[in-house]
Amino acid sequence: MAVLVAFSGMTRVRAMVKLASAILLLVVVSACASSGPKKPPTGTPEPDKFLFDRGTEELDKRHWTVAREYFRQLVDSYPQSIYRADAKLGVGDTYLGEGSAESDVLAINEFREFLSFYPTHKRADYAQLKLGMAHFYQMRAPERDQTETREAIRELQTFVTRYANSELIEEGEKRLRDAKDRLGDAEFHVGLFYYRSKWYPGAIDRLKTFLKNDPAYSGRDAVYFYLGEALVKGKKNAEALPYYEKLVEEFQKSEYLADATKRIAELKGPEAKS
Repeated sequence: MAVLVAFSGMTRVRAMVKLASAILLLVVVSACASSGPKKPPTGTPEPDKFLFDRGTEELDKRHWTVAREYFRQLVDSYPQSIYRADAKLGVGDTYLGEGSAESDVLAINEFREFLSFYPTHKRADYAQLKLGMAHFYQMRAPERDQTETREAIRELQTFVTRYANSELIEEGEKRLRDAKDRLGDAEFHVGLFYYRSKWYPGAIDRLKTFLKNDPAYSGRDAVYFYLGEALVKGKKNAEALPYYEKLVEEFQKSEYLADATKRIAELKGPEAKS
């Protein structure tokens, strides 16, 4: 238990360090890029709307820093404005638009704050989806650390569960599947490593567990094939056959289709041994 608490604390510390580093970088970049605070002209009848409209225009032009200055000015100066919540989302969007690891960390902070301040807002679904996407954009290759992938899955799963009737649900479900596939790729690579190392019991256990945990994995044709092969190598032909059959039944196109069909014929042939 103490180890878990310590690990959790270390995770929080790393997150705080990442956020602090990102904020420091933002300050430096903004100081270089900004021409001064964006304020509405004196006498503007609706200054908050002016800031929001200008921020939106700059956001559409992908002028991330300028757009953020308009939105930030609105958020900081007009706490009662009807545009404040949308401006808060706009700030998060500018960070996502920049597309750097540092800006993604800052986007996460903005969308988390939005959900904390406006949990019942009509655009809370948007904030939750973008929170997931800020982690999604930081996902690493399958053979590398999958911390951000797991965070993306957690936040996107929250979106899909909590906002099932959202107009954004189709995108959320697709991105969730993509994130799960990335994590699945990492798990499959471990099983494949065991297989290629000829440690067939390890490959069988890993691949079976993987299929149980994520039966909808998009690349499961490869899992079926190598699980079948590992079972054949382990002299478990009868147990291997259903996996080849699943591959043929579920995939009309697969690089493993021909080999799986051949294996089925072999395992069902008169000389097959269980």
